[in-house]
Amino acid sequence: MRLYVGNLPFNVNSEDLEQMFSEYGEVTSSQVISDRETGRSRGFGFVELATDEAGRKAIEEMDGKDSGGRRLTVNVAREREERPRRHDR
Repeated sequence: MRLYVGNLPFNVNSEDLEQMFSEYGEVTSSQVISDRETGRSRGFGFVELATDEAGRKAIEEMDGKDSGGRRLTVNVAREREERPRRHDR
């Protein structure tokens, strides 16, 4: 199950994110999204857990939990919408 994790502290990296969710089951991938230009975290990421059961348990326990003074938002990730490509002029 792929989860969206929002409102992350800006110092959290992909390895930290994996560790945060590993207690709920096998983490198959974790990624904190960063700004293309600055490389800084954008404050959200995605975690994929091996089973739906682990994903549901992680949502139940992590959604609203405080992390570094910020309340996490954790829910099932939606599929990315296709957006038209921007053409720089």
